[in-house]
Parts: sequence; C-alpha cells; structure tokens
Amino acid sequence: MNQIRRWQRILFLSLLSISVLAPLVFVSNRLKTITPVGRREFIEELSNFRFRTNDLRLNAVEHEDGQALKGPRLILYKDGEEFNSSVKDEKEKTTNIDGNNHKYREEKVLIDSQQTTLSSDSKDQNLTVKQLANKTVFKPPLSKNTKVHQSDRATDMKIKEIRDKIIQAKAYLNFAPPGSNSQIVKELRTRMRELERAVGDVTKDKDLSKGALRRLKPLEATLYKASRVFNNCPAIATKLRAMNYNTEELVQAQKNQASFLMHLAARTTPKGQHCLSMRLTSEYFALDPEKRQMPNQEKFNDPSLNHYVVFSDNVLASAVVANSTISSSKEPEKIVFHVVTDSLNYPAISMWFLLNIQSVAAIQILNIDDMDVLPSDYDQLLMKQNSNDPRFISTLNHARFYLPDIFPGLNKMVLFDHDVVVQRDLSRLWSIDMKGKVVGAVETCKEGEPSFHLMSTFINFSDAWVSGKFSPKACTWAFGMNLVDLEEWRRRKLTSTYIKYFNMGTKRPLWKAGSLPIGWLTFYRQTIPLGKRWHVMGLGRELGIKTVDIEQAAVIHYDGIMKPWLDIGIDKYKRYWNRSTVKFFVGT
Repeated sequence: MNQIRRWQRILFLSLLSISVLAPLVFVSNRLKTITPVGRREFIEELSNFRFRTNDLRLNAVEHEDGQALKGPRLILYKDGEEFNSSVKDEKEKTTNIDGNNHKYREEKVLIDSQQTTLSSDSKDQNLTVKQLANKTVFKPPLSKNTKVHQSDRATDMKIKEIRDKIIQAKAYLNFAPPGSNSQIVKELRTRMRELERAVGDVTKDKDLSKGALRRLKPLEATLYKASRVFNNCPAIATKLRAMNYNTEELVQAQKNQASFLMHLAARTTPKGQHCLSMRLTSEYFALDPEKRQMPNQEKFNDPSLNHYVVFSDNVLASAVVANSTISSSKEPEKIVFHVVTDSLNYPAISMWFLLNIQSVAAIQILNIDDMDVLPSDYDQLLMKQNSNDPRFISTLNHARFYLPDIFPGLNKMVLFDHDVVVQRDLSRLWSIDMKGKVVGAVETCKEGEPSFHLMSTFINFSDAWVSGKFSPKACTWAFGMNLVDLEEWRRRKLTSTYIKYFNMGTKRPLWKAGSLPIGWLTFYRQTIPLGKRWHVMGLGRELGIKTVDIEQAAVIHYDGIMKPWLDIGIDKYKRYWNRSTVKFFVGT
C-alpha cells in the first residue's frame, strides 16, 4: 500500500513539473528563433495582452466597483467645423452601450474645440468597426481666424484617410485578445509602422510620396483581416472616444506650451540688439559732456511746431518711429520728436540719434527717472497689477498718463507706441478740430475687424462701481497713434482721474493689467474718432490684414507679441518695418 502511494506522489509531482517547465521552454525556444527586433515586438505583444473576465479593461477608462464604466464625455470632429476656446462643465449623463447602462463622470475639460457629442445609441451598435473608425476624424483644432476653403479640403482628403487608417490600426492593437492570431497582430503592427515612416510629417496630399500610397493598400487589407478577428464594435467605439479625449488633452497641452514659449520670446531682447545697446552706451560715456547735447534745443518747447512723442526702452524701435515720421513728412523742419526712456537705456538711445539722425528736425531724449512727475512709489503700485508680463507693469507704459506734466509748455502732441511705422505725412492731423475732446483715436468697436475689442473683455463690469459709471457698449479705441489736446487734458484734470482709478484698481480687480483698459476709463467720453486710414493695427498678431489697407495707412501698428524686430514676427509684414530701419550695423 505504501509503495502505491509513493508512486502516485511521484507521478503527481512529475506532471506538475512538466506543466511548469513546458511554457518556459516554449517561450525560450521562440525567442531564440526570432530576430532582436522581432523579440522586442513579441515581448511588447505579450505585455499588451490583459486577461479579463467580463468587461474589457480599457487603459483610458476608469472602473468603479466593477459595475459602471466611467469615462470622459468625448467629441466627434467633423470636416469643416471650426473650434472656439471654451471651458465647459460636463454634467453627468447616462448612455446605453451594448445593453448596459454606463455613466459618464463629470469632467472639466479645457479644449480649443466646438463641443459636439457622439451619442452611443443603437445606430452605432450596428456599424462595422471599419465604418466606425472611418467616421471619426482626428485633426488638430483650427484657430478662429483660419479659413478652410473647399479646394483645400478636397486636396487633403488622402492624408486624412491615411491618418484615420493608422488610428484604426492602433485601436485594433489595443484590443488584441490573448487568444487572437498573433500573426495578424504582428502584420498589423508592421504595416502600420511602414506607413507611418512613409508619411512622416506630411500634412498635404501634394507632398505625399508614391511609396506612402503603395503602403496604404496593404494596411487596408490587414485592417480588413483584423476587423474579422476583433469584432467587438461597442468596445472599440468606447476606446476610440477615449483616444479622442487623450488626443485633445495632448493638443491643448502643446498649445499651452507654444503660447508660453511665444510670450517668453516676446519678452526677451535679441542678442544683436543687446550688443548694440552695450556698444552705444560705452561710446556715449566716452564722449565729452558738451558733445552729448542734441542739436536744435531751442525748438523743444516751441508750441507752434508739430510735436511727436514715443515712450520706449528699445533703441531700434524708437529709431524706426522717429526716422519714419521725419522721412515721411513734407515739412521736417517743423517736427520736434521727443523720445522718453529710462536711465538704463538713455545713453544708448541718445548715442544712436547723435550718430545716425542727420535732419533739420529736432530730437529730444528724456530720462523719465530724472523727472519729478511720477509718484515716488509708482513702481510698487504698478507691481500690484498682478501681471507677469513686464510690458504691463512697465513705468514707461503708464507714464503716458502724465503727458501734461512731462511737457508743461506744449498744447498738442501726437503720441506713438514704439511698435509703429509712419508711412504718410501727418501734418493734416494738426488741423483736425478736436471739438472739446482730449484724445483723437481710431475706434476698435466695429465687429468683424481684426482690431475689434469690447469693453467687457478687459473691464470687470460685475463690479457695482464700474457698471454704474461706465457702459459696456461704449465704443473702444486704440493706443498706438493718438492726437492729444494737452490744454483740454489739464482743464479736465484727467491725470488726477487716472491716479484715482489706478489706486482703486490696486485694491480690487476692476480691469486687466495694462494701460489700455484704464485708458478707456480715464478718457471715457473724451475721445474723437479718426479715420481708419490714419492707423491700421494688428500686424503683430493677425495674418489676414489686407495689403491694400497696409499700403494706404498713414501709420501701421505691430500691436501684439509678434514684433517685427523679433524672430517670431510675421514675415510678410516685416518689410514695412525693415525699410524704415536706419542702416547701422554692429557685429555680434
């Protein structure tokens, strides 16, 4: 009896050993017979498989208590749709998938898209996997200013089809069950990678190679085979939605990063300009004090002449504004151009004009730090605007509200931003009847134009004081080129009004940081509209400005972050700025 039991134990242990060692031998033999690349693919294939009992476990969809399948509410993009930036709180909704009730959890999604919901109803259940994947078109969001023409759509249909096939292949690979034919999975992965390599970063049909088109048909054949093996249509529909959601999040993250880098580039000083400022500063201090004086000083305070002013800390920008104004004038001897800068840039800007401006016009360089017109704690007050953009908290940006104190002997001036170029003679500005108003400006309240702005976009009308004193429907206007009546400004004590509003804005959020919103409030109902051709803006942020409008404008304005002296500037607009640049070259 003991001997029989002993043989039974031996037989049991032998069978157990065989069941453990046989899979190991099988796997090791297979790994030896395939190439290193194939070995990696085989291991990937094994690692991607997941055993499951009832529900298919999706890596992009969460489960709670093994009952309800929860995931984000997702979007189906269609050709021709445009996308607008919005933030929407998605409420819980219930949808039917494959006869089971599943709830979508509330998600707060920040996307640049037009929210279009793909409902999972009984119609989608009857679609084949191939039809369902072809129905979903994944593409990056279009900006609101981008116009997609019908001809462009027609010429890019092939590249869109290829991208959809690749997405469909990835969906199948994510759903390869453990019992499926691994040869199909391997073939699908190989065909997909071949097509991806052939397509590369191409976005237009005209750029597609013949090799890419040849590789499309083998992938389609493989996809047909896969559709016969992986025929769980509801599960793949859910996975496609999850992939769509993840793609949208990735696009939004990349757009945020691109926006951050663009703003970072806009705040930096190019190396060439930095070296230029350093050399001009050293040359300025090498001059004798008597040689540092600008000529024609007797014209600086003559109210009978035409006075222009720009606040700038940029040597080249201020030089372009001054040079274009003087060279475009029919009577340059009547021009007095004032450049107001800070202590850091005063030597470089002074030296530039001493070296390069040979004209009968008078040019005055002023240092705002040497003037006793700004409050002693002005810099600290500007910092309370809670802005990380140095343009908005710059002393020079807000010093324009002290014009009557900076130029007490003058009656009228034209105020420029330092990112403008003058193309026409501006002498007719001085004959405009101001009708008792303080500021002459081009209006920006016409909807549909690139310069369109609403008061409510920049000003907090939910505040009781703001809503009671100002109208959100009031017409907005632009800084950049403004005719200013200094006498009327002094009579209405608008600098005191600015200081009052500014102090209120440091205590509670009344408007966005910058000089434009508080300028609208300070000069509320104190502006007179100028003709559109006096001032065309948007060259630093818009791509669709008409060439005829630019050519006919008296002043063009590169408002926005894409300044013409930066690498991120819009190339087709740079030539207007370059032709006005003084030809002065410094090696770097």
